[in-house]
Amino acid sequence: MKKDRRINVHPVSMKRLLTLVVLLLTVSFTKANNTHPTGDPAIEGRWDFVVDVDGKSVPSWLEVRHSGLHTLTGSFVGAGGSARPVSRVNFKDGKINFTLPPQWEKEDRDISVEGSLQDGKLTGTITGADGKTHNWTGVRAPSLKRAKQPVWGKQVKLFSGIDLKGWHTEGENQWQAKNGILSSPRPGSNFISDQKFNDFKLHIEFRYPAESNSGVYLRGRYEIQVADNKGMEPLKDYFGAIYGFIAPLEMVAKAPGEWQTYDVTLVGRTVSLVANGVQVICNQDIPGITGGAMDSNEGEPGPIMLQGDHGTIEYRNILITPGK
Repeated sequence: MKKDRRINVHPVSMKRLLTLVVLLLTVSFTKANNTHPTGDPAIEGRWDFVVDVDGKSVPSWLEVRHSGLHTLTGSFVGAGGSARPVSRVNFKDGKINFTLPPQWEKEDRDISVEGSLQDGKLTGTITGADGKTHNWTGVRAPSLKRAKQPVWGKQVKLFSGIDLKGWHTEGENQWQAKNGILSSPRPGSNFISDQKFNDFKLHIEFRYPAESNSGVYLRGRYEIQVADNKGMEPLKDYFGAIYGFIAPLEMVAKAPGEWQTYDVTLVGRTVSLVANGVQVICNQDIPGITGGAMDSNEGEPGPIMLQGDHGTIEYRNILITPGK
């Protein structure tokens, strides 16, 4: 007859064993959750760049953030295009470097950026997809947080409907004013208001032909996309988007040839947008400048700029209510 080799565990002993297991799991879980990411507050955050391209100051922007325990990642905005992802930002001993995939560049070559941090300021070089190297400087982007909501002033008509007074271009002018309509019949220069603004409410109406493209730049730095995207998905580079950063909640674009409206409120870097009577962006923070911005001086007031270098576009009823 075989002996019964089963071990009888006393109920009290089993209870103690279970308690010990739970305690060990709790300690392990707590330790894992108390492990701090290896990000570096010296470099993390948003930076406003200026790139020296053959003597011309070109605005740019960088955000650095930690991802888990070992990696810094980010986003980068250059002279044109949208925010580009940075899969890894290397930062050690005050030195920073990273690469970017090409976007609208003709060359199929990564862009490389390197620099150093000293006294809270970044300096370095960027080598483009074309192989040319340029110097850049970077400073911390301002938060633009407001202590209180603005008191709104009197609404101002920015475009008279009669002439181009109060506006200018930085190149040859192709814009025309006729019968209350501001039109750009062909791609050319952007149209810039002489007046500059901090916080404001803007009403603007526009009309485009099929497949055309334009944009309304708030303070000359943050583009709201104007494009023929009816029936498409709401994306970060389509109608009603803060280009490259914020997608609209839904696509409300009308057909080409129809007049459409944007009603925008910008306070600090917080934006709300009602497009064609539908709120598609509600109190969202714009991270930084978008491609094609006039400058990267985010702490300063700026103009309204209408993009005229992409396609045929018409605007009318441009009304702004500045904050006091």
